Amino acid sequence: MIHSETLEILEWHRLCQHLSTFTATKLGAIAIENLQIPLSLVESKYLLSQTKEIYELDNRLLNGLPFEGIKDIGDSLERSEIKGILTGEELLAIATTLAAARNLRRIIGNHSDLEVLNQLVADLRTYPELEKEIHLCIDEQGGVTDRASQKLADTRQNFRKIRSQIHQKLQNILQVKSNSVQEQIFTQRGDRFVIPVKASHKENIRGIVHDISTSGMTLYIEPNSIVSMGNELRTLAIQEKLEEERIRFSLTEHVANFKTDLEKVLVTLTILDMANAKARYSLWLEATSPRILDPRDQEILVLQGLRHPLLIWQQQYEGGKTVVPIDLLIKPEIKVVAITGPNTGGKTVTLKTLGLVALMAKVGLFIPAKEPVEIPWFDQILVDIGDEQSLQQSLSTFSGHICRIIRILNALSEKSASLVLLDEVGAGTDPVEGNALAIAILQYLADNAQLTIATTHFGELKSLKYEDERFENASVEFDEITLSPTYRLLWGIPGRSNALMIASHLGLKPEIIKQAESKLVRGTNEVNQVIAGLEAQRRSQETKADQLENLLKQAELLYKEVNTKASSLEEREKILKESQEIAVQRAIFQAKGEIAQVIHRLQQGTPTAQEAQEATNALQKIAEKFILPATPKTRIDFIPKVGDRIRIPKLSQIAEVITLPNENCELNVRIGIMKMTVKLADIESLDGKKSQALIKEQKNRKVNNSKQKTSGKESAETTSILLIRTSKNTFDIRGKRITDAEMILEKVITETTGIIWIIHGHGTGKLRQGVQEFLHRNPKISHFETAPQKEGGTGVTIAHIR
Repeated sequence: MIHSETLEILEWHRLCQHLSTFTATKLGAIAIENLQIPLSLVESKYLLSQTKEIYELDNRLLNGLPFEGIKDIGDSLERSEIKGILTGEELLAIATTLAAARNLRRIIGNHSDLEVLNQLVADLRTYPELEKEIHLCIDEQGGVTDRASQKLADTRQNFRKIRSQIHQKLQNILQVKSNSVQEQIFTQRGDRFVIPVKASHKENIRGIVHDISTSGMTLYIEPNSIVSMGNELRTLAIQEKLEEERIRFSLTEHVANFKTDLEKVLVTLTILDMANAKARYSLWLEATSPRILDPRDQEILVLQGLRHPLLIWQQQYEGGKTVVPIDLLIKPEIKVVAITGPNTGGKTVTLKTLGLVALMAKVGLFIPAKEPVEIPWFDQILVDIGDEQSLQQSLSTFSGHICRIIRILNALSEKSASLVLLDEVGAGTDPVEGNALAIAILQYLADNAQLTIATTHFGELKSLKYEDERFENASVEFDEITLSPTYRLLWGIPGRSNALMIASHLGLKPEIIKQAESKLVRGTNEVNQVIAGLEAQRRSQETKADQLENLLKQAELLYKEVNTKASSLEEREKILKESQEIAVQRAIFQAKGEIAQVIHRLQQGTPTAQEAQEATNALQKIAEKFILPATPKTRIDFIPKVGDRIRIPKLSQIAEVITLPNENCELNVRIGIMKMTVKLADIESLDGKKSQALIKEQKNRKVNNSKQKTSGKESAETTSILLIRTSKNTFDIRGKRITDAEMILEKVITETTGIIWIIHGHGTGKLRQGVQEFLHRNPKISHFETAPQKEGGTGVTIAHIR
């Protein structure tokens, strides 16, 4: 159970308000604003399955699930049960809601693979006969139609007939008594028809006075000649109203008979709207479907690139700052994480972010982090964040913290997995006692809670990691040049005190700074020096990482240059070959002509020995002129070994062999920092030797082996493939619709050569399936395969562009 105090501190109500804006119905919005936290892991996984299937269905449908026509009919159903007559508008709302439910059930039923959604709507009864009866009796404005009953139709016909007679009678009176009326019109007072008569001429038109003008100059008189017809018209109006009520009462009784099933329809529609809102909110957040872990399985918590959802909203709609993502990777053996660093550095935000996304996972929401997202299911989330001062209760900041921590410790249970979030543990009192108390509290939590994250300024807490393997250190980064936090979370390195440095930069007298440094405990100085060294080492590693990134960019440029040169050489070779073929054909044609001339001369008369010798010499010259010299045979005794240096003629590069040739006559080589796969036929030794014999042997072996069919893969046509992954050949399409992903990939394949990495994520697997079907159809893709586990596994597909 999650306490209301925790929900308030983590601002859960704000997230629910944001989520409610993605609902399509009033009932869905109300339900989301009062969203309940599930009490079991099974329920949370079920809600997550709903969100994932709605997310997948939304990707398949052009305009998503339609919720038009769904109304809040709950009150109408309650009134029908107590014999209250429903209005035409209420009955019409019930009919449109039933139609919308039936439409949603049909759409979901067309996607039989969505098991959770189909199970949800399987037993839904939408009563089309009730809907049809309502539409028969009620029009679009909520009025009762003439076809509802013959009696109503007859009554209305008689009503129209008598009213027409009254109108005709009044027109005649207006024409005959034109001098006695104010205007040539008749009107109504209440439900009676009257004529505006001049007060001075009232004797000329006998009847009942129903009204007098403000000036008293006009009397509104119902002539005696139409009084009986007016009475009859009123009687018919009452009969019409009674018949309409009878019809609506009959429809209301039908609704009451189906009340239980109609309430189930309403609940199911609300659940679908809530799941749809979760899916669309998750898409807006660019969030990832989490894998909710059972705490008993002792798996690692993985939240990389995690962003606070409320800060994302603030950035998008309220002009807030750019949200800085954080990384949380916590092994199951770690029970306590102590986060240190400067104030306003993001420590509290880290606590709130983790607490809030833990709640999001429990209700079936996706998490705004990079894939993979793996988070344990916590029975309890217990929070002490912020001051709790109370003048009425005479509580100080320290007392407020302690009271809240007492409630947290009392709530812990051996059978439950608890996440405890403590902000500035032990603060607000004497540092020595506060430090000792903080250590004791954290050690108790390490024994009794699943995971505790605590922020602190106490330096002694940093050393707990080295005394107890269940503890871990983290810190928020601080820029010593700008004297401001970067909001980045650093793991394994405790934060050090920056008070003296900040004071010095702000202009505090040097002698005071020096005096303060002399007062520091020697051990504190040494710890700060160690931490400073670790920070310097980390910065050095980041610098090297940046250098490596630049090197990879250079390698990518080299790859493009080599690819361009290879393409150019192939084109030139093709053109040259075509030119040579044309030249050969011309030479053959010319040689045939010259030989024919020699033969023709020999055939004229009887050739002498001298003429025969001259003809032989002429043929010899023709042979020397047109027949190309034989290509010298290449030595074939070269067999590459691991470590050998070889030449790749097509690329004009020297490489090192790193694997022996496989059964496909391919081997891996290294050119500088790059690795590539080449065909055995495309390499030679440094002295020009080839490996034809080995190629022939391996080809024969391959022919004799049975062919294994691999779905979705084609034989590679390229002779070499660069195996370097960079930001420019990696494309993240997670959260996209399949149609949008295809448009993106079509552009990428057109503008890119070589290999591309496509990150589609795990999710339900539908996006991966759609991407791979698209690649299979695309003629520019030679083949593709699932990435190795270290590259993302089934969440990434590697495609080879021809």
